Amino acid sequence: MDFAYDARTEELRAKLLAFMDEYVYPAEAVAHQQRERLASPWETVPVVEELKAEARRQGLWNLFLPDSEYGAGLTNLQYAPLAEIMGRSPQLAPTVTNCAAPDTGNMEVLTQFGDEQQQKQWLEPLLAGEIRSAFAMTEPDVASSDATNITTHIERDGDEYVITGRKWYISGAMHPDCKIHIVMGKTDPDGEDIRRQQSMVLVPRDTPGVTIKRAMRVFGYEDHYHGGHAEVIFDHARVPVSNLVGEEGGGFAIAQARLGPGRIHHCMRLIGMAERAIELMCRRAVSRNAFGKSLAQQGVVHNWIADARVTVEQLRLLVLKTAWLMDTVGNRGAHTEIQSIKIATPRAVVDILDRAIQLHGAGGVSQDFPLAELYAGARTLMIADGPDEVHQRSLARRELKRYL
Repeated sequence: MDFAYDARTEELRAKLLAFMDEYVYPAEAVAHQQRERLASPWETVPVVEELKAEARRQGLWNLFLPDSEYGAGLTNLQYAPLAEIMGRSPQLAPTVTNCAAPDTGNMEVLTQFGDEQQQKQWLEPLLAGEIRSAFAMTEPDVASSDATNITTHIERDGDEYVITGRKWYISGAMHPDCKIHIVMGKTDPDGEDIRRQQSMVLVPRDTPGVTIKRAMRVFGYEDHYHGGHAEVIFDHARVPVSNLVGEEGGGFAIAQARLGPGRIHHCMRLIGMAERAIELMCRRAVSRNAFGKSLAQQGVVHNWIADARVTVEQLRLLVLKTAWLMDTVGNRGAHTEIQSIKIATPRAVVDILDRAIQLHGAGGVSQDFPLAELYAGARTLMIADGPDEVHQRSLARRELKRYL
């Protein structure tokens, strides 16, 4: 394993770091000010569109897609340090480079499983950043950590599918530019193989029977930049059979293919969040005095900063190893490592952010620093893409299997 960055990665890192310093960090405060003046909080603030144009001009666009026909053609190992940099400003940077979830996963699904017409109608405008999308899997009435529990019905009626169900925490669905939902439901609820009961269909947002019922908050935040999270009702919504993604019964497999890269992308960005937290901790420590000396001279602060640095270095190596394995042996061969980073990274980053908040006192929980919002995002990732306990169960069973 050689984790030295190659020439292309170094070039992109340099460009992205400069882009962050010159455009993204200064735009954070501007974006908040502009949002306060919008008629609807879900509208895109002008500075985001300006940054999108600049990112595209600089070639910092669709960096996540390994398929060179559609994206930058980077390997996971090449993309990892770039995602980490974007994670330092997770609200703005992924959005303005067209590397934000759920669009990233949806573009990957359409790239791998979409037919020519689906790619032309939906993938191309997503790649261009002209529209947004949503991925509708999670449901409020079942434990969606077990995807076989999904109860939304997708019934065939002649040349159409009829979709009926209730979804929630559907990321991206509140955005006014969200034009398409990828919906997972059951086409064969009584099928013998519980992992072949599910299918995915494309449901345009303006389809009759689709209702965006309400925005869902996350620790009080509405996550405007990523299009929010919504409760969505599908009440006998009809779409053509041609809107099926892949094949009937292939929904579970598509979901797994989608979530593998998504999990590592989240972990890469989490490391960037941790780096931002360490930077803020250090700046705060050297600029504040308490009890006759600076916070930087307090022993407990030394411990927090040192422990955070050690943790980040450990996490980065594990994530890079996982990225390398995904590139060399595929997602299935990297299954143990993908689950390991999914368990370890959010948990550790939440702890680092908690210390950073503590160091900032009242400022840490305020809107004047990004720490509270970063904490909310990191803590949510202990649930999103499968709760930690599900991954621990699977990982432990794989370890125990060798001894049974």
